[in-house]
Amino acid sequence: MTNIAKPTIDKRKRLSVIWIIPLVALALGLWMVVDKKISEGPVIHVSFETAEGIVAAKTKVKYLNVEVGQVEAISLNDSMDGVLASVRIDHNAKHLLCKDTQFWVVRARVGAGSVSGLGTLLAGAYLELSPGQEKATHFEYVGLENPPLTPAGAAGIRLNLYSEQAASVSTGDAILYNGYKVGRVEGMRLDEAQRLVRYDLFIDAPYDQLVNSAVRFWNVSGISVNASAAGIDIKTGSLDTILLGGVAFRLPDGVEAGAPVKDGTEFKLYDSYGALQEQPYEYSLEYVVQFSQSLRGLLPGAPVEYRGIPVGSVKQIMATKILTSLQEQRGAAIPVLIKIEPGRLGLADTQESVDLIKHNLTESVPQGLRASLETGSIITGSLFINIDFYDDVSSAELGEFDQYSLIPSVETGFARIERQLSDFLTKINALPIEQTMQHFDSMVTSMTEIMVSVDELLNDRNTQKLSAEMTATLKDVRKILDGLSPDGQMFQSIEGSVSKLNQTLYNLDELTRTLSDKPNALILPTNFPSDPLPGANH
Repeated sequence: MTNIAKPTIDKRKRLSVIWIIPLVALALGLWMVVDKKISEGPVIHVSFETAEGIVAAKTKVKYLNVEVGQVEAISLNDSMDGVLASVRIDHNAKHLLCKDTQFWVVRARVGAGSVSGLGTLLAGAYLELSPGQEKATHFEYVGLENPPLTPAGAAGIRLNLYSEQAASVSTGDAILYNGYKVGRVEGMRLDEAQRLVRYDLFIDAPYDQLVNSAVRFWNVSGISVNASAAGIDIKTGSLDTILLGGVAFRLPDGVEAGAPVKDGTEFKLYDSYGALQEQPYEYSLEYVVQFSQSLRGLLPGAPVEYRGIPVGSVKQIMATKILTSLQEQRGAAIPVLIKIEPGRLGLADTQESVDLIKHNLTESVPQGLRASLETGSIITGSLFINIDFYDDVSSAELGEFDQYSLIPSVETGFARIERQLSDFLTKINALPIEQTMQHFDSMVTSMTEIMVSVDELLNDRNTQKLSAEMTATLKDVRKILDGLSPDGQMFQSIEGSVSKLNQTLYNLDELTRTLSDKPNALILPTNFPSDPLPGANH
């Protein structure tokens, strides 16, 4: 009998070959999902005020005109006052996401100073990315409504300016140094708490080295015309600043460079270069000068000079003190407050220089140092204060007025001529001219009587018997008396001379008064009031 082998039954469960294909597909799918998750970049959220120009799944994100991402979704924010854009950034560009990275919408823009984004008219708007410098994981950003004028991380220095009122300066205006563009105005805002207008500036490297603690900034927008005691001064910036506006900076005249400054340092924005020159120094002294003459043409800010060298400026005409002076004394001198700055004399802008000037002024006043009011420009009629030494002045010392020291003054120029002429006319008026003329008339009357007696004597028969020599003598006497008579040539000549003298003195008095009130009257025409028209009888 043939032995039949029994089958061996394997009870272990085995995977069928048919499942290999699904498993491979599953593994491949998982690998693709994982690879996609690994290869795709993060999703960030950028908030904007409006979604103008942004389209979900269409608007690209670019850096240097290279696509680095795309907007996936647009939604309103929780407060319903803006939009939130969900942006997918490519994996190879995620290193561009820093804490200070900036985003803005690039669209066609037409401004006063430039035209940009014209390419978006055909291709559509897109988001521009500007990488920052602060490396940190960040997924929430606030988008800019306008493109930044300076890229994040650019080399240079950022400064802040403040002004009491808004000047003709706006975002994008140029920053100039000696007429050369070295930076730009990045923004402006109103500080409601301090009631100041603030400007954000950026100075490009290497020009940021020109900025130090002693520089001053001023508005160079448009054309500045200044008529002062020094004449008429016209200042302009570049053509761009004339049309669009701008800011300039430099060291004031005679000021040494200060210490380096850091980002965020604040400077004052002056209205003009002239306003800058009025307050270039920190340390100064204040004195009072009194004048008895007209102050027409003397304005706050007028120069104070020492022999032609600017040493300060007029700070204030103390009008409130005039009423008090008038109550105490009729025609009292008018006080003027002046400011003297040691830095204008080449001294250091320190308290030690202030003490030195104060000591020198105290010692110099007894030696003849006086202040005077001078004409700075005949064209404009502007006045300035000059300080100098005078020999023909009475002895004096530094006085006191209110809480200020008082520098004695002296009259010069037209005011001095007017005073001297006035004194001369006073002396002329004091002369006994009327009595002299009365005596002269009496003498002429007596001479007339003598002439009658001489005529009678000459007609007397007994006189006719006198010698011819005596007769000739009497005739000569008669000729002399005829000359002294009211109808005589000598009398008329004396009367005409006296009349011309009076007219000349009157004209001189009018001239000095006119020049004292209006120094430019010799050049500019004088406007006389029109003659009144007589009214018609009704």
